[in-house]
Amino acid sequence: MDHFAALRALRTIVDAGSFTAAAEHLGTTHSAMSRQLRQLEDHLQVRLLDRNSRRLSLTEAGRGYYRDAVVLLERLEAADARARAGQAVPAGSVRLSVPQVVASQELPHWLPGFLARYPQVALDLSADDQLVDVVGGGFDLALRIAPSLPDSQLVARELACCERILVAAPGYIARHGLPRQVADLSTHVLLAFRTGGGDASWLLHGPRGAQARADVGQRLRLDATPALHAATLAGVGIAVFTALTVREDLRAGRLIRVLPAWHAGERRYFALYPHARALAPKVRALVEHLAAHYAGQPDTVA
Repeated sequence: MDHFAALRALRTIVDAGSFTAAAEHLGTTHSAMSRQLRQLEDHLQVRLLDRNSRRLSLTEAGRGYYRDAVVLLERLEAADARARAGQAVPAGSVRLSVPQVVASQELPHWLPGFLARYPQVALDLSADDQLVDVVGGGFDLALRIAPSLPDSQLVARELACCERILVAAPGYIARHGLPRQVADLSTHVLLAFRTGGGDASWLLHGPRGAQARADVGQRLRLDATPALHAATLAGVGIAVFTALTVREDLRAGRLIRVLPAWHAGERRYFALYPHARALAPKVRALVEHLAAHYAGQPDTVA
């Protein structure tokens, strides 16, 4: 006896109210339905249904067994659906929100590979440093860079953690010299990134728990990270970026790390999405692709 097939037969017979209607629903015959029910009752040594020419009714034992069977079948069907969703081919459009610095500096390192791997997925990407309403804005996924995240109804998956480091262009260092200690920063042009008013400063962390604060932005303040990056490459001054953002610039020699024993704190990369249950294959594929990309970065801090 196929136990689960027999349970489905019992549920369908009771729900449909007759063997004939149940057989039509399942695409089988009246005799097959009758045989499955009889085998189930023989297996249990219990009569589940009272039937006559006019109606069917569950016995007292049948009512309890029917309730348990429905719960079991619903759990099995939910498990089947989750398994099928996991194997489905990712397809469709994913609306994604990312910070401007990711769009301008990091996108080339993971976007082409994702699009090549999943040719049936299209990305609708919005680059904005403001915190968007993921659900209200209709986004499937948001990538955020922050020290931590406030509690919310969103699912947050941490992708990476890296230091914010001080960097400058070789041309700037050639003109102004290389700072040897934190105190030397007072004589340099320190570029500020901020979106609000008030004084700007860096809280720097050094060896053996040392801390120092440096005032920044006396000559230039910017509220867009692509502009800050461009100004730094142009040799305007010293700036702070996450190590992942300027990794390729450091490798290529376009930027030089300043005061390598010091950093301006850590930033974490998070993937945010509305819910984890029944996550669409297209979204899950992008989350996993981002997780694999950032997990493989050498500048990630454990």
